[in-house]
Amino acid sequence: MESRLNKPLVLAMVAVALILGVLVGMSTGIVGRIFGGPSPKTIATASLESMRAQNRLIAFVARYVSVTTSSTSQFGFSAKRTLILPGDVRYELDLSKLQSKDVAWDGDTKTLKVQLPEVEIAGPDVDLASAQEYGEGGVLSTLTNANQQLDSANRAKAVADLRKQAQGPVQMRLAHEAARAAIERSFAMPLVAAGFKDAKVIARFPTEGTEKPSYLDLSTPYEEAIKEAERRRAAEGRK
Repeated sequence: MESRLNKPLVLAMVAVALILGVLVGMSTGIVGRIFGGPSPKTIATASLESMRAQNRLIAFVARYVSVTTSSTSQFGFSAKRTLILPGDVRYELDLSKLQSKDVAWDGDTKTLKVQLPEVEIAGPDVDLASAQEYGEGGVLSTLTNANQQLDSANRAKAVADLRKQAQGPVQMRLAHEAARAAIERSFAMPLVAAGFKDAKVIARFPTEGTEKPSYLDLSTPYEEAIKEAERRRAAEGRK
C-alpha cells in the first residue's frame, strides 16, 4: 500500500529531475554535444527570417551634384539661368523578397549561398537649401516670367541628371559590393557564433557576371522630389 502511494511521487520527482537536467544541459552546452546543436540550415533560416522582418536594407547612400543651364529667347531678347542642385540617392535591398529557395547550404564546401534581389535606386532627395540659381535675363526677365520658367526647366533636368549619375556603372558596382558585404556579414555572424567558424557565405545578384549591373528604378518623380524638398526646407525654417 505504501509503495503504491509513493510511486506517483517518485515518477514526478524523476520528471522534474529530467527537466532540470535538460535546462542545465542547455545552459552548459551538454545537450548540444549529446543531441547535436543547431544545424547551419537552421541558423540560416533564422537569419533569413530576421532579415525579412527588417523589410529594407539601405546598403549605400551617395550624394551627387547636377549643374544644368536653360535659355530662352522672345521678342528679340534672351534669358539664361543656371542651377547647381545637390541630391542624395539611396541604394536599397528589399529584404522581404528573400525566400527560402534563395538560401542554400552546401555541406561539402561549408558554404552558404544567397541569391539576392536586385538593388533598388530610391530618390533623389534633392537639397534645395544648398541649391544655387543664377543667370541673366535682362529685359526679357523683367517683361515676362522667363526666370520662373527657366528655373522650373532646370530643376526637372537636374533631377533627371541626378538619377542618371546614380545609375552609372561605377556607382552600381559600389552599391552591389556594399549590399553583398552587408548580407554576407549578417548571415556569417550567427554561424560563427554557433561554432561554425569555417563556414563561408557567398551572396550573389541575379545579374552577377553580366557587363551591365541591374537595378530597379524607384526614383521619385520630379514634382514629388521638389515638393518634398520644399516641405523639408519649410520645416527646417520653422525650427
